[in-house]
Amino acid sequence: MTKTMIKDTQESAKPQKSSQVEISEINKIKSFSQKQSQEKIKELEEALDEKTKLSEERLNQLKYMQADFDNYRKKFEKEKENITESANKNLIKELLVILDDFERAIQCLRNKSDKQGLLIIYKNFFKILENCGLKKIESLGKKFNPNYHEVILKEKSDKEDKTILKEIQKGYLLNSKVLRYSKVKIAENKKNNTKD
Repeated sequence: MTKTMIKDTQESAKPQKSSQVEISEINKIKSFSQKQSQEKIKELEEALDEKTKLSEERLNQLKYMQADFDNYRKKFEKEKENITESANKNLIKELLVILDDFERAIQCLRNKSDKQGLLIIYKNFFKILENCGLKKIESLGKKFNPNYHEVILKEKSDKEDKTILKEIQKGYLLNSKVLRYSKVKIAENKKNNTKD
């Protein structure tokens, strides 16, 4: 029995050794697996950081492109506006000649019914031009202003110096800018001339 016991003991001791080897192998595999996992996680984190940076770069490029496009669109709209404004200005400037002719024709007509008809046409025509931004420069009785008036004649008068006595040709503003200066006759005060 002792032999069998010894054999049993040896046999029972053998599996213990192999199970310890297996446990140590499993532990090695686990530690290797953890190292691999940590390395893999590190690699993935680095790849994620790289892709995040790349996506931020692309987003910034997209924002710059959007801003450039907005600036281009605004510039295009401004140019379009300027072209339209310039075309309107040139057309209205040409039409001022017709407006002047209407005014002269109204003054010359003696027949009241003809005068009334022409006056209605003149008013309608001027209203259309007003809707486009045309405005008369008021001159009569006002002080001469070189920003709006052009002196054609001077006349000695008892009125205050540089007072506008007569409007020879009407002046007009288009959207607050002078389209045509008023051509005027101004007063030259008699008292000032005698003193000089």
